[in-house]
This record gives sequence, C-alpha cells and structure tokens, in this order.
Amino acid sequence: MSIEHMCETPAAARRYVDAVNAFDVEAVLAALTPDALVHDNQREFTTPDAIRTWVRDEIVGDRVTMQVVEVVERSGVTVLRARYDGDYDKTNLPEELILTNYIVTREDLIAALFIVFNKS
Repeated sequence: MSIEHMCETPAAARRYVDAVNAFDVEAVLAALTPDALVHDNQREFTTPDAIRTWVRDEIVGDRVTMQVVEVVERSGVTVLRARYDGDYDKTNLPEELILTNYIVTREDLIAALFIVFNKS
C-alpha cells in the first residue's frame, strides 16, 4: 500500500516547470542532476548530451508550456500532472493534453523524470 498526499510543488520540480515555461535550455538542465535519467514519449535519455538535445529540440524548440494541475507525493516520488501545450505535432492527441511527470529528486535536483501519457 502506497502513501499518497497532496503536497506543495517541490523546489526542484518548480524550477523545472518554470524553466520549461521560460523556454530556457540552460535553466532546464540546471534543474537536473548531471547523471539524470529522462524518459519521454517512450524514449530514454541518459547522457547529458542526449538530454540537452531533447530539451533544445523538443521542449524549447517546440515551445512547450506546462500548467501544473496537481501535485501529490506517492511513495517518495513526486507525481506532477500538467496541462501541456506548444508547437509540437498534436495529431491524435486530446484537445487538453494532461501528462504525468514522475519526479525523483536528489540533493534538490531532479535525478529521474518520467513523462507519461496515462489513459483514463
């Protein structure tokens, strides 16, 4: 049985969301540990260069924005749901795209970020 409770957005997650919304590659990277793991759209990014390219091309390049709609703490993992928008291909996506970000932090930085499109 996992323990879940509503929580304030942790500082690391807040810095990440703010950096995404500012379209700031360096600030996004500064919110992550040097050895961070990112999983997005069924792809895994495990090196600083791969993560930088993902941020530059698919987050900042597509002018992605996030509007946080829910944050809960579940078994030591921050579960942040956000409404996404941007200039990315929206083919076959719902009009309101809500993605779940599973965030693991270490020393006030994001060590692992899993972005998932959960089905109802």
